[in-house]
Amino acid sequence: MIYSFIEEHRAEYRVKKMCQVLQVSTSGYYKWREKEQSFTQRQKEGALKLIKQIFYDNREVYGSPRIQRILKNEGVPLSEKTVSNYMRELGLCATVPFHYTVTTQSNHEHPIYPNLLKRNFHADQPNQVWVVDITYIWTSQGWLYLATVMDLFSRKIIGFNLSNTLAKELPQLALERAFHFRSPEEGLIHHSDQGSQYASTSYTDLLKEKKCQISMSRRGDCYDNACIESFHATIKKELIYRTKFKTRKEAEEAVLDYIISFYNERRIHSTLDYVSPNFFESQYEETKVKNTQKPLTTFVEEQLAI
Repeated sequence: MIYSFIEEHRAEYRVKKMCQVLQVSTSGYYKWREKEQSFTQRQKEGALKLIKQIFYDNREVYGSPRIQRILKNEGVPLSEKTVSNYMRELGLCATVPFHYTVTTQSNHEHPIYPNLLKRNFHADQPNQVWVVDITYIWTSQGWLYLATVMDLFSRKIIGFNLSNTLAKELPQLALERAFHFRSPEEGLIHHSDQGSQYASTSYTDLLKEKKCQISMSRRGDCYDNACIESFHATIKKELIYRTKFKTRKEAEEAVLDYIISFYNERRIHSTLDYVSPNFFESQYEETKVKNTQKPLTTFVEEQLAI
C-alpha cells in the first residue's frame, strides 16, 4: 500500500524523501517496483497472446469491441481502448476499405409495394420479418452474384443463392430455399428494394402464394434495408475483399463456408448481445419450451381430473 503511494507520486516528489517520511527502505521500494512491473508485463504478455489467438481463430475479422467482449467473458477485464492499443501494437487490423456498387435495377414496369417495415428493424420471434438483397463478387472468371434472405429476428441468413447472372431466378431460388427450411406462417413481412428481380411477377406470385406481406424500400434509399445491406458489407470486408478468387466455384465454396460455418454459427453480433445467430435462436427455443411447460402440480391435477 505504501509502495503503491510512492509509485503514484514519484513524479511529484523524490523517491528517497518519500521513503524517509513513510519510514520504508528505498531498496525495498525498488524491489517491489521491479516485481510489480514484472507482474504487469506478464499480464500484458498473456493478454497479447489471447488477443492474437482470438483474432486468428475468428478469421482475422474481429475488431476491438468483439475481442474485448470475448476477453470479458473469459475473465480478462480489459477496456476496449486497451484492446485497441494492444491490437495496434500487434499490427492486427480487422478493417478493410469498402466500395459500394449499385446492383438494383429499378427502371421497370412491375408494380411497386409500400414500405411496411419503415426502418423498424426489430422482430419478436422468428419468421416475422425477412429482408432480402443482392450483392456481387469479382472472380478471375467474371462476376458472381449473391442473393440472400435474412430473418430479422436473429440476423440469420436462412436462404441464399449464387449465380453468374442477375436474372430473376437468382433471388427466387434463395427465397424458395428459405421457405423450405423455415415454413413461416401467414403474414410474414418480406422486405426488399424495388429491383426488377424482386418486383417480377413470378417472385411476387410466390410471396402471395405463401400469403406474405410484400414491403419495399423507397427508391434509391439503402437505409430502408440497412440490416441486409450491413450483412453484405460485412461479408465483403471479412471475406470477399480479402480474397482473390480464381474461379466462380472457388468463390461459391468460400461464401458457403462463411455463411454456414462462420456467420450463422460462430460470428458474434452486437445486436444480439454478442452471440451468434444460431445461438440466439437456440436460446429463444429453450426459453419458449420452458415457458410452455406446465408446473408439476398443475400437470398432476389435470391427469387426476381425466
